[in-house]
Amino acid sequence: MSETTALGAATRVIPSFDYRRERWRNGLGWTREILRVPDTDAWQVRLSIAEIEQDAAFSSFPGIERELVLLRGEGLRLCFADGAVHTLLPPHDRLRFAGEAQVSGELVDGVTHDFNLMWRRDAIEAELLHRPLVGSMFFFTEPGTAWAIHLLAGQAAFDADADLPPLQQGDTAWLAAGERRRYALHGGGELLAIRLAVKPAV
Repeated sequence: MSETTALGAATRVIPSFDYRRERWRNGLGWTREILRVPDTDAWQVRLSIAEIEQDAAFSSFPGIERELVLLRGEGLRLCFADGAVHTLLPPHDRLRFAGEAQVSGELVDGVTHDFNLMWRRDAIEAELLHRPLVGSMFFFTEPGTAWAIHLLAGQAAFDADADLPPLQQGDTAWLAAGERRRYALHGGGELLAIRLAVKPAV
């Protein structure tokens, strides 16, 4: 898979009402899938929001790295088979861990919604940033480098030459790898900005 095709799904804005709601692989919870790249079972990157309504074991994803960010709720306690425990607390605690780890989630006090970034560790490098949006931010794509922007709060819009609709709270923009290009995002609020890059061949 070339660098461009690995992260080259079409640049677009995905409104929150278009996220696909589906059962977890183990049947113990629900996920609203934002996107997968490419859009096949052999995806390299997947973004979703987990709706956790009860204490439950997480599905196993061998070969995958994942990062979980608390979006809504009073907290989620992650209990690992090796005895490690990490509690995600509001407003937006997060944790990166291996997809094949045996882990269960315990609710601190009621339902949580959790942003879930997953990527294939042998093919992709990922960096997730939580940032305020005050005025303008700039994102640069190039061959082998893409960005996903999830608007946590507020409103935002890209420059007109991007030919993309504005972002409302909960929406996600996918800026595909390919031509070298600058995207200017303007608005107010806060966001998750995820830089994704194809690992160089060894």
